Amino acid sequence: MKRQWRWLLVATAVWLALVPLPAVNAAAMSSPQADAVVAPKVGALAPAFALDGLDGKTYTVGGKRDKPVLLNFWASWCGPCAEEAPDLQRLFEAFGGQFDLYAVNVTKTDEMKAVRSFVAGNKLTFPILLDKKLEAASLYRFSVIPTSFLIDRDGYVVDTFHGLPYEQLSRKMQRLIDG
Repeated sequence: MKRQWRWLLVATAVWLALVPLPAVNAAAMSSPQADAVVAPKVGALAPAFALDGLDGKTYTVGGKRDKPVLLNFWASWCGPCAEEAPDLQRLFEAFGGQFDLYAVNVTKTDEMKAVRSFVAGNKLTFPILLDKKLEAASLYRFSVIPTSFLIDRDGYVVDTFHGLPYEQLSRKMQRLIDG
């Protein structure tokens, strides 16, 4: 556990150094557009976006859908992301199509060769979305990776977390699927 926190701190420092996100100021907080500049909170509608995947398909998040979504932001250079990847794959296989898992690579801070190697090395079979301009990352306003959002069928954020052990992840997903 100590190793995981050390990696999380290192990943956070690197992320903050490499990815300048728009500043949140008092004027933005009091404006009608405030929801666009602050991280989505539990109970809020998930920000909508569309991104191309590593497989060439376009994937969308936002609004009502047939299945809940686990939205995971990651990078190939992130140690905690590497620790989490096998658990995400295991979860994806265990729940057999009962939810959509979209792993959003913060591609602007990553190398495509490293992304492909990470995906192949971890035998990831769920969609890998490429956030080349950090559009989705800017909408979701997280400060560390990995960061995950659970989104229900109605498009609302029901949970957010940073790298959980498989057992906890599985329990959260089961509750989300059961509605």
